[in-house]
Amino acid sequence: MERADSAGRWRGDLFGGVTAGVVALPLALAFGVASGAGAAAGLYGAIALGLVAALAGGTRMQISGPTGPMTVVFASVLLAVGNNMALAMAAVLIGGLLQIAMGMLRAGGLVRFIPYPVVSGFMSGIGVIIILIQFAPSIGAPPPHSPPEALLRLPATLAAFNGQACLLAALTLLIVFLAPVRVSRIVPAPLIALIGMTLLSVLLGLNVPVIGEIPLGLPALHLPTLSLETWTTVLILGLTLALLGSIDSLLTSLVADSITRTRHQPNRELIGQGLGNMLCAFVGGLPGAGATMRTVVNIKSGGSGRLSGVVHALFLLALLLGAAPLATDVPLAVLAGILIKVGVDILDYRLLKRLRNAPRADVLVMSTVFCLTVFVDLIVAVGAGVVLSMGLIIHSLIRQASFRVWPAAAGTGSSMEGQVRVIEIGGPFFFGSASQLVERVDPVIGTRAVVFDCSRVPFMDLSAEFALEEMVEGLAAQSITSYVVVPEAIRTQLLALASTTLTPQILMPDLAAALTAAHEEEGQVSAH
Repeated sequence: MERADSAGRWRGDLFGGVTAGVVALPLALAFGVASGAGAAAGLYGAIALGLVAALAGGTRMQISGPTGPMTVVFASVLLAVGNNMALAMAAVLIGGLLQIAMGMLRAGGLVRFIPYPVVSGFMSGIGVIIILIQFAPSIGAPPPHSPPEALLRLPATLAAFNGQACLLAALTLLIVFLAPVRVSRIVPAPLIALIGMTLLSVLLGLNVPVIGEIPLGLPALHLPTLSLETWTTVLILGLTLALLGSIDSLLTSLVADSITRTRHQPNRELIGQGLGNMLCAFVGGLPGAGATMRTVVNIKSGGSGRLSGVVHALFLLALLLGAAPLATDVPLAVLAGILIKVGVDILDYRLLKRLRNAPRADVLVMSTVFCLTVFVDLIVAVGAGVVLSMGLIIHSLIRQASFRVWPAAAGTGSSMEGQVRVIEIGGPFFFGSASQLVERVDPVIGTRAVVFDCSRVPFMDLSAEFALEEMVEGLAAQSITSYVVVPEAIRTQLLALASTTLTPQILMPDLAAALTAAHEEEGQVSAH
């Protein structure tokens, strides 16, 4: 029985790996061309990263290689270093090292804390970038380097219109969008479009831009270079690649977990991705990450172990060694059509369909990240989105905080009526809400004792603790005694600060005890 299960897993991994490889081939070529590094770089990256990440990564069935987001970022890296491949590969190398460092520092779980609107705006922005940039090659014009350039060059792009290229792109889009599921399960639609449209172009002798020559055989060794003048730029670019590659990979790992009901090892995944991207830097390959579509195809085709990722990489390697010359006549318009489909698929329709009814704060975050992704910078977009989300959460917590001042009733026959006041603090008590406490001072001036009732405070940060301490000290300077009611956990936290103001004598377990102590204290003062 165990042998049958093992054989079934092997067959599933073999079929899943080959299927994922077939899907990866046109995408690797297209991403390589789109990045500006050439089609061969896409294949080199898919092979190097796909093999290493499959062996060393933390998601057993994940397929890694060039992805849309990483291609967009690498294209900007190449542009930033003046198309100097040695410097660009230095950024890839540093990115891989930083991914390994993040994995060793156990930062893999942090991706779960990125708010969904940030991820949504980022992914939709990436989709729009791909569509904008690929529009030009889809009609036979040279591709722009960025979305703003694509918009500014639109008149020139339309002037360079090539009807034959546009026809090929249109037919490609029809195939990738409308191919029956029963057919695409056997032969992926992108591969059908790649082969069919290339044959059509060759047979009809169409005059359209093509990929051109792809080196046959193993890639030559590349040595990334770095100098004192460029290390700051390269380091920032490497950090950008590392952050994006890590987010991209771990999100794909979460998708794989949800399909297979397994749990990946996020820190090991980062180390595997880092090692793979480092190898890409030495072979001139396009950096990448865990590829969601290829991973899902692998799983649905039976892949469940590391062998599937290895088979995917070896399949592409075999094609590179024997069939690379066949790709020289692939029209760029066909690759553009395939990539436009990728861009359309990346758009986050889950949130886009619900924008009208979604919370305004989340829509604001998503829209901000989307605009910054498309028109400014990808990492700036993610950073700004996270900061904006944090700011909105802080604002929400501040609104939940409440402060109320009321007089405590004195005992029967007591002369203390109105001499003890309670400042009731409810909700989160932290740096955002602590400043509101100062505004509650005036109503208690002239009394003899004040009770700070923090029994409904779920947590208290250092800023709030210091604000409370300063309030107690200020009241003491006016001969007003203070008592503080806090839950046991916060009492322990306050005592650990070893404050000379918030002492065990004034920290009370409940309001009744605090009021009793306040009345007794002030009664003694009145007797004197």
